[in-house]
Amino acid sequence: MSTSLFDLTGRRALITGSSQGIGFSLAQGLQAAGADIVLSGRDPEKLSIAAEKLGGVKTLLFDVTDHAGVKAAIDRFEAETGPIDILVNNAGMQHRAPLEDFPPEMFQKVLQTNLTSIFNVGQAVAKHMLGRKSGKIINIASVQTVLARPNISPYTATKGAVGNLTKGMATEWARHGLQCNAIAPGYFDTPLNAALVKDADFSQWLEKRTPAGRWGQLDELTGACIFLASQASSFVNGHVLYVDGGITVSL
Repeated sequence: MSTSLFDLTGRRALITGSSQGIGFSLAQGLQAAGADIVLSGRDPEKLSIAAEKLGGVKTLLFDVTDHAGVKAAIDRFEAETGPIDILVNNAGMQHRAPLEDFPPEMFQKVLQTNLTSIFNVGQAVAKHMLGRKSGKIINIASVQTVLARPNISPYTATKGAVGNLTKGMATEWARHGLQCNAIAPGYFDTPLNAALVKDADFSQWLEKRTPAGRWGQLDELTGACIFLASQASSFVNGHVLYVDGGITVSL
């Protein structure tokens, strides 16, 4: 019985930004737990390659920053294919620059991609979930939800907001049968962190700063995602689950 709590057979999961990195890895993990997967992105070629790797999955092409486009795509999918039971809001981006020199157009882009996207997709999917009185929304936050580092202040601002938007979703939608939570990854070896991974000084600093003493591996996020997507978390709402090797609890 304990294992069945984590079984996602018969559930459909949409993962945004799932052509690569964390999104693709989470899609793999949810698929292994039995979920039917819908990969989403805005690059049709990358999406096609990712879908081929997983096999037996559906794809949904849209730009997460386009509110009208997201709503149209989600409504069409629900009408033609069926319900989305699990949403993983993973799409995100990074841009590094000193705050005093940070280009305003890039600030807007980071804001739209990391935060507005969660409102756009979350709202579109939740409107269908609310009618069914069930659904799982998992937003991808970050250790930057509670920490800051130089040169990424706008990113930090968006991830702090993701944590609070998750709480807001739970506050409004839990009474209607939805569970809305977030996963906050620490430092993982992903395309988004490629520049940091290549930086020997940063990697050395990170290994000393993190109690676990290393970078995270992508498959180490899978268990947290399956938990929050499954019946095992039926009374967990508004929670930000840090998967970070202990970096947020250690000085």
